[in-house]
Amino acid sequence: MRALALMICFAAGPALGQDATALGHDTFLGSCAACHGAEAKGGGPMADLLNVDMPDLTRISTRNGGEFPWLRIVHIVDGRTGLRAHGGPMPVFGALFTGDSAVNDARDGTPVITSARVLAVVDYLAAIQEAP
Repeated sequence: MRALALMICFAAGPALGQDATALGHDTFLGSCAACHGAEAKGGGPMADLLNVDMPDLTRISTRNGGEFPWLRIVHIVDGRTGLRAHGGPMPVFGALFTGDSAVNDARDGTPVITSARVLAVVDYLAAIQEAP
């Protein structure tokens, strides 16, 4: 319940003028850290209540041959993939973060339309990747 309350608070909208780095970090702490941990390494306070293991989000690039799969992570966070965690026990944040649509280009130049908060969280995750 507490995690849901935090998600609802952050779904209301970002602070005006907040830069993307701060927005990504703050959104992660408010909407993701309950399960993924404040340091994004898994083991947040709600993790023990879930039926899926929480991955270390600082090692996404390592698990993907050294490349951060930006578009795939956008689709996971906003719910476009069929990823079990997002279609089951994990909320789909694309539906929660409404009213702040943004466009960004994927590495191949394909325009991606989603929530500014989804893009900020994904960019934050890209920024905190640890070396193998």
